[in-house]
Amino acid sequence: MSEVSEIDEAEWELWQDFLTMHRDLMRELDRRLQSDAGLSQGDYTVLLTLFKAPDRRLRPGALGAAIGWEKSRLSHQLTRMVARGLIERVECDTDARGSLIVLTRDGRRALLGAMRDHASAIRSLFLDALEPDEKRVLAEASSRVLRRLGGSTACDGAEECAAG
Repeated sequence: MSEVSEIDEAEWELWQDFLTMHRDLMRELDRRLQSDAGLSQGDYTVLLTLFKAPDRRLRPGALGAAIGWEKSRLSHQLTRMVARGLIERVECDTDARGSLIVLTRDGRRALLGAMRDHASAIRSLFLDALEPDEKRVLAEASSRVLRRLGGSTACDGAEECAAG
């Protein structure tokens, strides 16, 4: 492949191994979340983001920006989660056209119930497989790549309903 690109065979193999590891790791984490807590990775991501937000609420645009999702994907996910009582949409007090996505008690309970098992799965499947120096190198490499990509900054948008 090096004739048609600046990537040699070893680098292609590294890239493919990285993609395969990420795909398989995310599938297994998702499988465990589903079986242990009845949540999808998408559910967990939305719930955790809301849990960390001021007043446990965010504008949809701010939520989408925080998790890096397109508007359509977020809308479908939120609709499913509202139907299950994990979140609710409420009107924004300061912007009649806007809404907020709010973590419900059931959503908070589901998230807290899933956190311990999810963290344990991350530890056993990923963190425990790495030596301390490998974790440091991986953290540094991830930071460099994210900086090169321009990083992803999440907007709060919870306090100011007109934003997002």
